[in-house]
Amino acid sequence: MSSAAHLETATVEQAKALGLREEEFEKIKQVLGRTPNFNELSIYSVMWSEHCSYKNSIKWLKTLPKKGKHLLVEAGEENAGLVDLGDGLACAFKIESHNHPSALEPYQGAATGVGGINRDIFTMGARPICQLNSLRFGNLENDRTKYLLRGVVKGIGDYGNAFGVPTVAGEVYFDPVYTTNPLVNAMSVGIVKIGETVSAISEGVGNPVYIVGSSTGKDGIHGAAFASKDITEDSAKDLPAVQVGDPFQEKLLLEASLEVIKTGAVVGMQDMGAAGITCSTSEMSAKGKSGMKVWLDKVPTRQQNMKPWEILLSESQERMLIVVKKGMEKEVEAVFEKWDLHCAIIGEVTEGDRLQYFMGSELVADVPAESLVLGGGAPVYDREYKEATYFAENKKFNIDSVEQPDNYKKVAEFISGRLNIASKRWVYQQYDSMVGIANASTNRPSDAAIVRIHDSSKHLAVTVDCNARYVWADPLAGAQIAVCEAARNIVCSGGEPSAVTNCLNFGNPYLPEVYWQFVNSIKGMSLACEALGTPVTGGNVSFYNQSTDGGAVFPTPTIGMIGLVEDKELVTTLDFKKSGDKIYVIGEMKNDISSSEYLVNYHELTSSPAPYFDLATEVKVQNAVKKLIYEQVILSAHDISEGGLFITLLESAMAGKKGFEIETDPDMRKDAFLFGEAQSRVVVTVKGSKEDEFLNLVSELDVDFSCIGVVTSALIYVDKEKWGVASGFQDIYEGALEKALGA
Repeated sequence: MSSAAHLETATVEQAKALGLREEEFEKIKQVLGRTPNFNELSIYSVMWSEHCSYKNSIKWLKTLPKKGKHLLVEAGEENAGLVDLGDGLACAFKIESHNHPSALEPYQGAATGVGGINRDIFTMGARPICQLNSLRFGNLENDRTKYLLRGVVKGIGDYGNAFGVPTVAGEVYFDPVYTTNPLVNAMSVGIVKIGETVSAISEGVGNPVYIVGSSTGKDGIHGAAFASKDITEDSAKDLPAVQVGDPFQEKLLLEASLEVIKTGAVVGMQDMGAAGITCSTSEMSAKGKSGMKVWLDKVPTRQQNMKPWEILLSESQERMLIVVKKGMEKEVEAVFEKWDLHCAIIGEVTEGDRLQYFMGSELVADVPAESLVLGGGAPVYDREYKEATYFAENKKFNIDSVEQPDNYKKVAEFISGRLNIASKRWVYQQYDSMVGIANASTNRPSDAAIVRIHDSSKHLAVTVDCNARYVWADPLAGAQIAVCEAARNIVCSGGEPSAVTNCLNFGNPYLPEVYWQFVNSIKGMSLACEALGTPVTGGNVSFYNQSTDGGAVFPTPTIGMIGLVEDKELVTTLDFKKSGDKIYVIGEMKNDISSSEYLVNYHELTSSPAPYFDLATEVKVQNAVKKLIYEQVILSAHDISEGGLFITLLESAMAGKKGFEIETDPDMRKDAFLFGEAQSRVVVTVKGSKEDEFLNLVSELDVDFSCIGVVTSALIYVDKEKWGVASGFQDIYEGALEKALGA
């Protein structure tokens, strides 16, 4: 492109090449009252991409519950959710995807995902205190999958460890559907004093606009548009759309940002994530109902002679836009000079709603801010959807058609070594979980991570959850299960679930069956969040997790959830404590093996419904467990999830260096009792001297419960058959991932 070509009238062919549809090009012409030039077309191509505009999802996102007693802002009002913790403190938290970049360049893709989500937290004025992640990969026998796993984990570890924020929890799943499209979802949680937050807003005519942090380069250009299309054989050519991160620069930016807020000079601040300068200038201006003049030649750049559209669209990391009160420039500049960071005035706030971008004295783009943003002039579509053809087949499943095994011990060993069940030690050992000394659950494992809140007696319980196979089997039920398991993990750890952030990973929204999965997942999530009182504070939609040859990933609505533990005495761990303690199940045992690891991988039957689930029962079980913990009549709590009852018991036994002896129910199939994944069940242990008190209390709580056995010193017995020591299963459980990787 010649030096002046970016000012020439753009064409529909260029629009299509940038990911816009022909009718969207016509709409841009209507908005502007003329045909855009290439700079302006580039602006619309990123801001109207699915990644930025949510044009194919916003209709349904608006139906999610957004009100809650602890919320300080509702979804969409700020860059992250904000929840009142009491004691004058608030929690800012959010989860986002970095799937497409990680599919091409796993190390930088994952690293910059971590960096970006942390910036969303500290640009609000909150100090990040912990990170979580949710990862999906294909078959680990595939060399490319091993490469992706190693790169993603190292990227997360290197960036997070250097940045100095602990990674405290996460999940890793493997399934062939993720072979081409891995999912990398990163969550950050921060703490801020109420009243000290900063909004992503631009207002005050004449106020200067600064870009701070790193220089702007050519990395990440068109990254938002790249994340809004399928992965193909040609996607490797999109490597410039993958950003490059610098965690040490981000650490400086964190400290400088929190310090500059204290000067009182900051009007508004926003991270430059997807779509870079374009996104931050347009969203801040639209929110403040103001305009802005921006001189792109004043932006510090890493390369010479960058074109206007390259500067506008660059997604170089560790940069932010700040609007400052006129007259307080020196205070702001002094802070960033102290931290040795770029701090350059590139514009000023204007009246009206026009965003005018200049190179020197030349106006290179002139667009109305409101026309670019979510809820403004960006297109909104109501996509066609229809029930997936496989759904009716799933409902035909009959448990009686499945032959029961002869040797249950061998099945237990098999399940213990499945990669979706087995220890992820190889992953989490690469993360620093103790930096900052806030993680309270490292040495005492619980279903959710427990994080200390400084200057408070309270703790946070944080988790990420989603069994995507359940959602594929039945999107309505599966999404409810994802929300409820996240809440169950917080409850089992002694917390009160508070609010949700979500990362909605799906295939191509233009495919009716994929969109059916999306719509029903939203409906399911809404039902569960309403029932549990956990409103959705925001998050991320990631469509186009689909390849031309491998089809779509499982619908994966990852749930990030926070909860509050009111007192450290209520923190409840999952480890068995002493031999002789009684083992109870809160909730009803069900004759169900649907969508279980046992059914899918041992019997190789992939077509079945989601596991048994009833929302009203779930609420009762969670309330019962909360009451048992509050009254301090149980010693441990661990919810039954993947792998069923046996894996739940094994994990508690291993954590406590104990064993267990149980009796199965003669009126149930033994495989369903041991390996079924029916929902709304929690294993608890009770000290002998507390058993009468426990029984009196649980009998009043309107839930099913049953005593299934006792904690032993080391051995495992099932129906009086000796299965050996728990450490024998532990060797299988802890060594499976390393063995698969050849580590």
